[in-house]
Amino acid sequence: MASDSKMKKLEGIPREMIALRASKELQDGWYVNLGIGIPTLISDWIEGRDIILQAEIGMIKCGPMATGDAADQDLINASSQPITALPGSACFDIVESFTMIRGGHMDAIVVGALQVSEKGDLAGWNNPARGLTIGVIGGSMDLCANAKRLIVAMEHTTTTGEPKVLSKCTYPLTAKGKVNMIITDLAVMEVSSKGLLLKEIAPGITVEQLQSVTDAKLIVAPGLKEIEF
Repeated sequence: MASDSKMKKLEGIPREMIALRASKELQDGWYVNLGIGIPTLISDWIEGRDIILQAEIGMIKCGPMATGDAADQDLINASSQPITALPGSACFDIVESFTMIRGGHMDAIVVGALQVSEKGDLAGWNNPARGLTIGVIGGSMDLCANAKRLIVAMEHTTTTGEPKVLSKCTYPLTAKGKVNMIITDLAVMEVSSKGLLLKEIAPGITVEQLQSVTDAKLIVAPGLKEIEF
């Protein structure tokens, strides 16, 4: 674990590449909801694939983010960024949207996080240390609790180099034991019954360096490889 919060932050892959790697976990035919931050970038990496994006505001079959004249503030993603509508898309009441979510109809949810534990616990809405509250717990709680598969896409450490992948979350939880996979700028980790299985690592980063910025104990997979895109 990193004991010095002022330690030099390791250089990993950019945010866009985290989103690209996360997009590889999504299968054609899946209904997918993308959370705020890095996950919203995934919409730009799945063009031409049969992945149906749902926005909790009340839209399905969402396309990539919109720019210029194509931007319509009535069509937005979880980060309130304008998105495009693909052929066959539909808009509906947010009540119907959460009926889809609470009914367990989302094959995958990709979210960011403030902290994730080795047991798959997720804290993503409240940072008591900084007095920071990101919205309210309601929507994210429903998404995480009812997802068939929950993937976290985030940076591995805070801006000051403190670990975000922990043995136990210290912030208020959004969901308990629901995370299946964690994809960061430094690694790809699978949550298993034995702990966090390290499957892929960023180029130029050693396992020892990664462990130094990870509070949770990492289990190195026999076939450990560089992050694949």
